[in-house]
Amino acid sequence: MELKQTTRSTLVEQVVSQMESLIESGQWPVGSRIPVEPELVKQLGVSRNTVREGVRALIHAGLLTARQGDGTYVRSSSSLGPALVRRLRRSNAAETLEVRCALEQEAARLAAMRRTPEEIETFRSLLSACDAAAAAQDFEGYLEADLKLHHAIVRATRNSVLIDLYEHMTDALESSIDQTLDLSVIVDGASRSHCQMVDAIAAQDPNAAAEAVRRYIRESLNLLQEDVRKEGSV
Repeated sequence: MELKQTTRSTLVEQVVSQMESLIESGQWPVGSRIPVEPELVKQLGVSRNTVREGVRALIHAGLLTARQGDGTYVRSSSSLGPALVRRLRRSNAAETLEVRCALEQEAARLAAMRRTPEEIETFRSLLSACDAAAAAQDFEGYLEADLKLHHAIVRATRNSVLIDLYEHMTDALESSIDQTLDLSVIVDGASRSHCQMVDAIAAQDPNAAAEAVRRYIRESLNLLQEDVRKEGSV
């Protein structure tokens, strides 16, 4: 095999790969400040310009963020998250809800087959938190408990790809809920559907669990379409 001459581009790619590995492994956790430039130059054995290009590439990918006068911090544990958020920001609420439906149906189906008794207790506790927040007309509390419930169900799938994908969609999912959820209108139906979903997961009935997901997403889509019609008639 013929050896290829090392290029500057190759060095930058190697720097990016090493730093990305440290981020994804958690050695550089989200929210932490990465080593200063002179330290990176020393550890990596490359020039300042190569380090700067590597850091710039990771900032562009959404893994790092530069704070003026304070250094560079880890923003995300994977380039998947920022890429998903950027894409979902270009979608409308209906498209995001349809993606939620696809992911949450499969999550509910797999959770019904793989959940533990302890996880069922967690689901029911989060359902109670949703009900308490709804009764108090606490929108933020309801939204927080609702998202925790869905994340808990996704984790019960034991599917690492699905878990990562859903975790990174949190911001966009929260936005979609915010655009469609009117507590005074939807909470009763959503609570019933969520209760049916958890009951089906507890009973290890994957088809019923998936149907419950379709039911509450359909209710949200119907409300969204109704709002669109009302706006169009004004």
